[in-house]
Amino acid sequence: MKFTKTQRGWAMYDWANSVYSLVISTVLFPIYYEAVTKNETNSVLFLGREWENTVIYSYVIAASFLTISILSPYFAAMADRTGRRKVFMRTFMIIGAISTACMSFFTAQNPWLGLYLAFLASVGFTGSIVFYNSFLPVIAPKELQDRLSARGFSLGYFGSALLLILCLVLVQMPETFGFTDAGIASRASFVLTGIWWLGFGLPAIQKLPKDEVKDFFEGKLFWKSWEELILVFHEFRKIKTLRVLLGGFFWYSVGMQTIILLAAVFGSKVLGLESAQLIMTILIIQFVAIAGSFVFARVSERTTNLHAIKIGVAVWMLICFAAYFVQTANQFYIVGGCLGFVMGAVQSLSRSTYSKMLPPTEDHTTYFSFYDVMEKLATTFGMFSIGLLEALTGDLRNSALALTVFFGLGLFQIFRVRGFEKKGTAHAD
Repeated sequence: MKFTKTQRGWAMYDWANSVYSLVISTVLFPIYYEAVTKNETNSVLFLGREWENTVIYSYVIAASFLTISILSPYFAAMADRTGRRKVFMRTFMIIGAISTACMSFFTAQNPWLGLYLAFLASVGFTGSIVFYNSFLPVIAPKELQDRLSARGFSLGYFGSALLLILCLVLVQMPETFGFTDAGIASRASFVLTGIWWLGFGLPAIQKLPKDEVKDFFEGKLFWKSWEELILVFHEFRKIKTLRVLLGGFFWYSVGMQTIILLAAVFGSKVLGLESAQLIMTILIIQFVAIAGSFVFARVSERTTNLHAIKIGVAVWMLICFAAYFVQTANQFYIVGGCLGFVMGAVQSLSRSTYSKMLPPTEDHTTYFSFYDVMEKLATTFGMFSIGLLEALTGDLRNSALALTVFFGLGLFQIFRVRGFEKKGTAHAD
């Protein structure tokens, strides 16, 4: 079955916005930020006081996750109430893309600007994802959602990897492209990423179904949006399989999101790998994830969504356990490749499975805001837990075993999901 123009446009937004998560939040901006804020005390003046540079950066990113976790359900309810899903998605995307491009003005003389922009870019990225995900059950029948979700993730992995390679070439050979040093090349990469996000994102959103305006921004809209959110939340609580699935999603997302954010730190701090080796691992993960998304989409079609997710989460557990014993760069590459294969698969299938479980409703955005909040809370919980574990034990390697436990909890929860087959009957509970 071929994808329609609308479905291809939807998948292309993953191509557009994934460059932020890889190029900015994972690779270039953290490296540039640490280099720019490095001084005798490694301190940054922010909000009227001195902070350790990496500590305040972690706090700012955590604050962005918390902010969108609090606001996204309300904005989602407002979007459903007014029928303006595309307006909200486009607004968050523009905030994120422009903030990313403006990172080019961040220098050692204004570290506060880099932190503010990092916050806004993160809010823009995570905010747009809520509305983006909510289009999946609108534009595709249930039997096609696994494959379409996989296509979105695979395009995101491929596109972001291509831009990362281009930006790395700019940073590694700045003189070749007319830049005086790697710092200026990095700042040019921020502009390039913002342009990529906007340039591909705007046409992709344009291809999505038109907003069907049901209500205007009147004086009582804010209260009506709260009423909408409360109503959907009460309906959500009645669907047991949906709640159990989200419980499992929370626990294995604790493991997945923490590994994605800390993989490079683990390789550097525990194994002493060089930046080039870490970037090579990240690229391996990106390209292998493309294959993993498609393979597991086919597995779900031949069996069930839940069966495919169980296999993926079980493999994640084995990877975490194996990571505890990794000693060399080659072993790290192998673990990274295995990680990439199930990373795209589990992320893709989790989104499409949740979509299939939704009841007949027009409040898709509000329902998907709960999914997004669960992922953000999982990220916050995972980062805090691993930080606390390292503080108590003094060894980041122990995090691999701790994350194995989180995946085990997630797998146990997925086995508890009942009444949902491949075509989805969760709303019948």
